[in-house]
Amino acid sequence: MAKTLHHAKIIPHRSATRGHSDHGWLNTYHSFSFADWYDPRFTSFGALRVLNEDRVKAQSGFPTHPHRDFEIFSYLLSGELTHRDSMLKKGSEGANVSPDKFYRMRRGDVQFTTGGTGIAHSETNEHRSETVHFLQIWAIPWKRGLTPRYHTSHFAEEDKRKGFVVILSPLAAGREASKKAEEEARAVVEGSIPIHADFVMGAGLIAPEGEKNVFEWKVGADARFASEDGGEEKTQASKRKVFVHVPMTKGGKAKVRLDGREDAVLGEGDGAFIDGLNAGDRLTVESVGSAEAEVIVLDSEA
Repeated sequence: MAKTLHHAKIIPHRSATRGHSDHGWLNTYHSFSFADWYDPRFTSFGALRVLNEDRVKAQSGFPTHPHRDFEIFSYLLSGELTHRDSMLKKGSEGANVSPDKFYRMRRGDVQFTTGGTGIAHSETNEHRSETVHFLQIWAIPWKRGLTPRYHTSHFAEEDKRKGFVVILSPLAAGREASKKAEEEARAVVEGSIPIHADFVMGAGLIAPEGEKNVFEWKVGADARFASEDGGEEKTQASKRKVFVHVPMTKGGKAKVRLDGREDAVLGEGDGAFIDGLNAGDRLTVESVGSAEAEVIVLDSEA
């Protein structure tokens, strides 16, 4: 497959260059500076600020702790994760929310929180024996002081095997959204979770070499912000940055090649900084390993 994005620069971020801490109950890798680990090369990329790949042992987890102003989301890879927050406590779910479905997340589930003016939550593994494996990702919102909110959605495996599925996309009403638009929480890409940033997240499951093994990510995902006054819609920023991450799910057997480049082959745990992109560019991601590759795409304004 020939290289097509000649104007784009791709720099791999190898798994070995990530921060790593093993606390016993938590085994975590940091793609960007986090907690006690700091590397000036890896502080943020566009709106992306944190990408942690976490494994939490059974009957342990993160106790209640506060957040402000970040957009925070968890992408479940295996096991189960129980989320509770200061807005919706156990026992007060109401008739329309199943306590088990809302709180106990499993593979394919994504839990999203707008920290805004302040929210406290806990994330624990309440399973008796199984470790939970998930990505914890933070994005920088387009403004501070937002109203705290949360969303939980499931994204099907079969859809991710057909092509990249958009998991998150900007709130359709944009940065000046009214209270009504915030409550309606409509994202620019139907079926995705709305985020307060010019930011799109995609996820795909790409078959091993020799099968349907090439997916294409359309940079910017054709996102358009709605106009609440009925005027002309506004497109996303035309200059984009994309970070690609391959989670550690197949014992090292999954690999992908970006834009047909031999120097942009990623193994499990690896990521890649892709700069100089334009909205509408087509990024090819080809599976070249011996196992299905799970690929996460994080696309934001430059």
